[in-house]
Amino acid sequence: MEPIYMDNAATTFPKPEEVARAVQDYMTGVGANVGRGSYRSAYAAEEAVYETRVLLAELFGAPECRNVAFTANVTQSLNAALKGLLREGDHVITSSMEHNAVMRPLRQLERHGVSFTRCPCTERGELRTDRLEECLRPETRAVVMTHASNVCGTVTPLEKVGAFCRAHGLLFIVDCAQTAGVLPIDVQAMNVDVLCFTGHKGLLGPQGIGGLVLREGLAARMEPLISGGTGSVSHTEQVPDFMPDRLEAGTLNLPGIMGLRAGLLWLRRTGLARVYAHEQELTQAFLEGLEGLTAEGVLVPVGLPGVQGRTGVVSLRMLRGDPAEWACRLDEKYGIMTRVGLHCAPAAHRTLGTFPEGTVRFSFGWWNTPEQVAAAVGALEEIGHGI
Repeated sequence: MEPIYMDNAATTFPKPEEVARAVQDYMTGVGANVGRGSYRSAYAAEEAVYETRVLLAELFGAPECRNVAFTANVTQSLNAALKGLLREGDHVITSSMEHNAVMRPLRQLERHGVSFTRCPCTERGELRTDRLEECLRPETRAVVMTHASNVCGTVTPLEKVGAFCRAHGLLFIVDCAQTAGVLPIDVQAMNVDVLCFTGHKGLLGPQGIGGLVLREGLAARMEPLISGGTGSVSHTEQVPDFMPDRLEAGTLNLPGIMGLRAGLLWLRRTGLARVYAHEQELTQAFLEGLEGLTAEGVLVPVGLPGVQGRTGVVSLRMLRGDPAEWACRLDEKYGIMTRVGLHCAPAAHRTLGTFPEGTVRFSFGWWNTPEQVAAAVGALEEIGHGI
């Protein structure tokens, strides 16, 4: 039985061969830190880190690569943005489709005098942009939202939300965990002040590397989440006031950055449009293949009915049996790897009507094939008719 990996919304797999090679080459041939050594291997590492910042700035439409700061993942990036910019008495607008990477920091901040309002979304995960105005308060300071749901793949119209933020003088913080490397993102055109990304999903890097892309001048207003040595201005005990050092204390995850750089170079060669078109093709075939099971009352795909306005993520509400049983059978009998449950997004499942039982999520990536999608549909049919 050939294993079929369909959990790319959690982390992409496999990675391009050059990603693993870049990590190994750094570990076996370079090994030095950035800003901590005055020798050739340290300079080589620093040059590669700089190139990675440039690639990220190009990908996300940022004018200055110095405003790219590395973190461990998108969760740390969101914590850094929210806890670094919000103060007691501030109010935030978010959506009813958010991941706990947004909601748990907001709940923590709530205990320190920060409040938030969820802008409602439809039962298909679509943001009700017509309801944004009513969420406003005199003390509203920021909007924080996901670019696409990790549960159902519905995409948030960043341009509209960014225009709303611009009109009302609000900060716009975006979680692009599900869209970086798949959908085009331009932080200037979309009026995004802080873009929070992770490297191990659509950017095809290893786990443990992520970052933020900040609007020029914003870092000076941020209280760093972590402070410490940076390898720069070592004569002072004060946190640097310049980027990226202000937000990058401690030793960087250089193996992760090297792998991320290789993933970014692969994406640049391949093209985001090709990646997204491939995922849409697979998603369309999957949704069409499920029409019979839906008509029979076996399962229901949640979210949008087609591929327009969504990523390659399809969650299924099981009308027969327990979702965990379905996922277990898919793995044990057919070798199909999915994710089951609430996907760290209880608010999204409440919006979609799948709380508390959750769903079985299929998420497609570059290395999935139409034959694998057909195999997944066939497996679901067999399970559904026997459960």
